[in-house]
Amino acid sequence: MEDGRRAPITIVGWACTTLCLASYAAAFSHGASLSACTDMMPKHLRVQLHSPSNNYFTVHTNVSFFFPGDKVTVTVRSTQDFMGFLLQARKVSNDEITGTFVFIPPGSKLLTCSEDGDTVTHSDKSLKRNLSFVWKAPDQPIGDIKFFISIVQSYFVYWAKIESAIVAQRQQN
Repeated sequence: MEDGRRAPITIVGWACTTLCLASYAAAFSHGASLSACTDMMPKHLRVQLHSPSNNYFTVHTNVSFFFPGDKVTVTVRSTQDFMGFLLQARKVSNDEITGTFVFIPPGSKLLTCSEDGDTVTHSDKSLKRNLSFVWKAPDQPIGDIKFFISIVQSYFVYWAKIESAIVAQRQQN
C-alpha cells in the first residue's frame, strides 16, 4: 500500500518539475530579459557555465578602428549550433554599454538596456550559427570598445561575455 501512495506523489513531482522547466524555457525562448543587461548572464537555471575562452564561438569586426558616428559590421561565427544570445558593445574604459545596432539578422531583436537599441538578443529559439550585425558608434567620442556576446547553446549550457578584439576609436581631424 505504501508503494501505491508513492507513485502518485512521484508522478505529481515529475509533472511539476517538467512544467516548471517548460515555463522557464518558454519565458526565454523569445530573447534575454532586461535583467541580463548588466552581467550578460542568462537568468534561467544555470547548470553549466563554460569559460569565455572557447574554440566554438568568435566575434569579429570588419575594422580595427572607428570614428565617432561610424558603422561597424560585427560577425559572430560558431562551429556549433546555438539557440540564444545577447550582444553588446562596451567601452573599454568603464565597461559601459554604448552605441546602437542599426542592422540585425532575422531571428533577433533589439533591447534597450541603457539606450534604445544598444543590445541585441534572439527573438526565437531556432538554431543559429553565423550572424552579422551593424553597430553605429555615437556621434560624440567614447573611446575604445569591445563587443561582448553571451551564447546559450541549450537550456543548460552557455558561455558568458565572449569578447572581440579591441576596436580603437580615432579622432576626426
